[in-house]
Amino acid sequence: MNNNYDANEVEKVRELIKDVETAMLTTISQDGLVSRPMKTQEVEFDGDLWFFTKKETEKYDEIKKEADVNVSYAGKYYVSVRGKAIIVDDVNKKKELWSAAYEKLLNTSYDDPNLILIKVEAESAEYWETGNMMKSMVHLYKKMRGNDDDANKMNNTIELD
Repeated sequence: MNNNYDANEVEKVRELIKDVETAMLTTISQDGLVSRPMKTQEVEFDGDLWFFTKKETEKYDEIKKEADVNVSYAGKYYVSVRGKAIIVDDVNKKKELWSAAYEKLLNTSYDDPNLILIKVEAESAEYWETGNMMKSMVHLYKKMRGNDDDANKMNNTIELD
């Protein structure tokens, strides 16, 4: 965990994403941005997000070339987390995060040398409340009328680094 994180901001992001099992991980490929569904590890968000993958994937190669990534969640809120991805090949960390479900899902075990972790060190998070159509309509109307002050913002940004 990056010790520069603000505890209140980290807690806010933790609350926003805690019940969302699947995230979309966006990496930068040779052809542009690519997003893929990933299962977030069941550990409390402390400024870092963790995902399992295999070395023989395009996302592994993309992260090795470019660490800038985005992770998005959709639940009660839409949450977009910007950060740096790090490849972690630590069997003890893999064992710590492993569950029996991964055995079937990934068709392997935690000690498979082809299995790695992606650690995303969050730099900022932006979030929007979902399901509030009236607020969205009021915001759009005020924006069209040139009255787009902070009180009418549809989203909030949290700087984590």
